[in-house]
Amino acid sequence: MNLDGSHSEALYHELTYYTLGHPDLKYFIHQHMVDAYKAQHAGENTSPIGLYFSLAGLYLFLEKGFTGRQVQLAHMHIAKNKKPWPKILLPDSRGDVTVADVVQSAPGSERDEKIKDWCRSVWEAYRPVQDEIRKWTERELRAFVI
Repeated sequence: MNLDGSHSEALYHELTYYTLGHPDLKYFIHQHMVDAYKAQHAGENTSPIGLYFSLAGLYLFLEKGFTGRQVQLAHMHIAKNKKPWPKILLPDSRGDVTVADVVQSAPGSERDEKIKDWCRSVWEAYRPVQDEIRKWTERELRAFVI
């Protein structure tokens, strides 16, 4: 990731404008871009629960087929369980696709597909902790019904 923080954050806000105005409100692609951005830009000061929620969201989207709205509902369910969250090991590289790549793509289906590519790229970068994320998420969502 060679974007400086302020430039990356400006692009994030530009993409937020796009995703919140997306015509497919039921799908809610905004949640996926938030999860990708937060996981990709996590640092030592990122709260464990914040990173966990982002990675759980990517897992639910990419491996379980959840829409952004379903991920959002899952996050709300998990948040009800107040407990300490373990720190997650941050990979050196957090994906080859960035918010800049997404914003550079044409609005519409091309950009939507690029958001999905971004999610896949970030999730793949966290391969060393994916099994932990899967187990935690499955355990937390046992009683969750969409």
